[in-house]
Amino acid sequence: MIQYPLGVNGVTTRVLDSGGDRDAELVILIHGVGSRADRFRLNVDPLGAAGFRTIAVDLPGHGLAQKGHLPYSVPYYAAFLLDLMTALDVERASVVGTSLGGHIGAWAAVQEPSRIRSLVMVGTLGVVPLGLETRTAISRSIAVRSRDGIEAKLNFVLEQTELITPSWIEEEYRINNSPGATEAFEELSDYFLNRVDDDVVGEQLAAMADGLSTLFVWGAQDRMVTLDVAHAAQEVLKATPLVMLQRAGHVPYLERPEAFNDLTARFLTGDLGGDLVQTF
Repeated sequence: MIQYPLGVNGVTTRVLDSGGDRDAELVILIHGVGSRADRFRLNVDPLGAAGFRTIAVDLPGHGLAQKGHLPYSVPYYAAFLLDLMTALDVERASVVGTSLGGHIGAWAAVQEPSRIRSLVMVGTLGVVPLGLETRTAISRSIAVRSRDGIEAKLNFVLEQTELITPSWIEEEYRINNSPGATEAFEELSDYFLNRVDDDVVGEQLAAMADGLSTLFVWGAQDRMVTLDVAHAAQEVLKATPLVMLQRAGHVPYLERPEAFNDLTARFLTGDLGGDLVQTF
């Protein structure tokens, strides 16, 4: 895996890239709010080894990407995703998006259906409204940037809490308190509280279901975006398979990487099969 900075429509970001065949099908991994590209560090190279050119990217306002005042929203991030593909000289890609990242991938697919080949939505937002209670909880979570608060948040997000280390907490603290992070997280917190449900795209996705191959993946112990959201999303997108990974919370790609990489590669090659609801 290599990493490099990249300018995308005037915004600087960081890309993690599996390298290899530049002509292989591109898979873009999109993180959730308050996260960053290296949460996918256990997925980039294995999916690259499965035959895909795989990249993960820091969304603006996150990780090592540009922060400060930007028009943070799902439509803004979806436009960023499409501009990223243009910057990489790629016309079409598959998107693996977790939480807010799934919502971003779905919005991009609705806006530019010819450019998104398939979509893996992991503990996703955006198919059904979150409602005020959940929006408020996520909004408050975004604003937490103390070391103790970060540790508590990671313990809530992960089922396998033994993966949380002091160095991870320290790195999270330093990145989320870096220049421009305060402004970015304040604006993202406001967006989640007041506007994110305005950008739900479930009905639009359902209308294009025949033209977009979609998979839901959920951690069976997800406390952040619970399984009732998964089942509600599947009611909207009725032909979309749902895979639940045991011993995983809101980050199954990090907690169960081998299973996640295997099922993602199988889905992207059309070899997943099985029932509409599966558990691993």
